[in-house]
Amino acid sequence: MPAKVVTAAPGTEEQLVQVGLVRSVFRRVEIGALIGAVAVWLLFAAVAPGNWLSVTGVARILDPASTLGIMAIAVALLMIGGEFDLSTGVMTGTTGLIAGLLSTRLGWNLWPAMFVALVIALGIGYVNGLMVTRTGLPSFIVTLATFFVLRGANVGITRLVTEQVYVGGIDKTQGFDLARLVFNTGIDVFGVEFRSSIIWWVVIAVLASWVLLRTKYGSWIFAVGGDANAARNLGVPATRVKIALFMTTAAAGWLVGMMNIARLRSAVASQGIGQEFVYIIAATIGGCLLTGGYGSVIGASIGAIIFGMAQVGIVFAGWDTDWFYSFLGVMLLAAVLVNNYTRRRAQEISLAAAKARTEG
Repeated sequence: MPAKVVTAAPGTEEQLVQVGLVRSVFRRVEIGALIGAVAVWLLFAAVAPGNWLSVTGVARILDPASTLGIMAIAVALLMIGGEFDLSTGVMTGTTGLIAGLLSTRLGWNLWPAMFVALVIALGIGYVNGLMVTRTGLPSFIVTLATFFVLRGANVGITRLVTEQVYVGGIDKTQGFDLARLVFNTGIDVFGVEFRSSIIWWVVIAVLASWVLLRTKYGSWIFAVGGDANAARNLGVPATRVKIALFMTTAAAGWLVGMMNIARLRSAVASQGIGQEFVYIIAATIGGCLLTGGYGSVIGASIGAIIFGMAQVGIVFAGWDTDWFYSFLGVMLLAAVLVNNYTRRRAQEISLAAAKARTEG
């Protein structure tokens, strides 16, 4: 029996090409964040063009965005895995205080002190992950408890040892110069200083994106965030994946903590408190769902850039900085609305493409 020949309806091939092009744009997780970034950039380019459209302006934007971006990437991975970590902000202060106290009070070289801080951070991340996976308690509650424990310990231990909530003199310890060179030095570009934390951020973003999109482990992260029980039934080591993600956010907190003490030459007990919500906002603006199983580390990085643009742009525009967090809240709501729209639009275009193929 001869094979049935299907003739495409006039215009169908062109329609498929158009649908495919639009779908490829809207199916990108980062599209909502990218639209928001362009809108914010255009806003401040209009109200403060002199400073905004300059190399100095770029450096000023990328400075806060880099450390925020590092944390937002780790938080995005955890959110894609279906969990939250409210101890990320205070972790940056805790690790800085540990390294500072060991080096200034016990006379340690700063590098062994930083290594001990890393081990402690990873241990806290492991305990967070273990508590969440073994007890079934919401990660919001477990890490909120960790937040309060660390916040109290930061103040209590620091005041007990130094009689204040501040550790200074870190720049006088052995190993500080090398630590500053590695973690937070200035790089001259066209006569403008860019921080080396930007390089860390870019490398981490590329590596995390590769892991998430090109490796089996990345598929496991999406799987446990979508449905942990179904993932376990398919052989995914869901418990190990979630614990590793909590340890990743702790390690990111350590890295930013080391960048802070390298730059500020000191550590403060209140360092990082409240920033955990900013990290979540950046990840959410970047396309991460609060329900897990969906998101992008590149989108989270774009969310960090939006934060940097808002923080610097308000100053350049001469606006009252007291309104910064109100602006950030509006950006969060707008980004979530745009993300929801783009996801619905991508689904509609996919259905249209399937219908066009059927009719063809």
